[in-house]
Amino acid sequence: MAESLEGKVAVVTGAGSGIGRAIAEALRDAGARVVVNGRSEKKLATYAPGDDLVTVAADIALPDTAENLLATAKDKFGGCDIFVNNAGLFASGGIDEIDIDAMCAMVRVNVEAAFRAAYVFARHLRAQGTGHLITTSSILGTKVRPIASAYAGTKYAVEAMTEGLRMELADTDVKVSCFQPGLVMTDLHNHMDVHPKEASGMDTPLTPKDVAECVMFMLTSPPNVFIPRMMIVPKETAI
Repeated sequence: MAESLEGKVAVVTGAGSGIGRAIAEALRDAGARVVVNGRSEKKLATYAPGDDLVTVAADIALPDTAENLLATAKDKFGGCDIFVNNAGLFASGGIDEIDIDAMCAMVRVNVEAAFRAAYVFARHLRAQGTGHLITTSSILGTKVRPIASAYAGTKYAVEAMTEGLRMELADTDVKVSCFQPGLVMTDLHNHMDVHPKEASGMDTPLTPKDVAECVMFMLTSPPNVFIPRMMIVPKETAI
């Protein structure tokens, strides 16, 4: 029997737009109470208000943000059952083109902040004995493309972290997993001169809603069913 999310408490980072927002909205639709985090107060203000939602505008790369998000979930909703570790940046380019400062900022968010948040929430979930920690990886967490090697490196790190936490918590009722989206139409690529959709020639990349539906399948699978990782790619994907 599918797991009900009615009354569950979730925290979602990187939820101002894109995949994070789609997951947060899907969780609300399923009856969960949600703490959503993003850097932009303006984007977070566009959520429909309700007793089932709290918005926290904060930079996940700051050392105290993860702890504050957990504290907010406990204070407003009495705990936390689901953590979606989704915040991320994308910097790419060849050796001579990539902005090294942007690349290092990406590493701080995609690796340092993701690791910090994962361990903060893993400790909480282990203490309560149940829950689900899901981190956003990428198809590039399984294979490397030349101009996206730095980004791929951050996602390989996420894959290793997720697998290690999964093994540590295997004898508990805490599930630790990740999902690996391919090309998704989000704001992540807006800064690029050539959008990956044009470069790839794909007619129908994924939408954030597509990804959210797959993540919800992971979250609502029966208690005895565990999906450690899920790759979600457009049908046209050839890499």
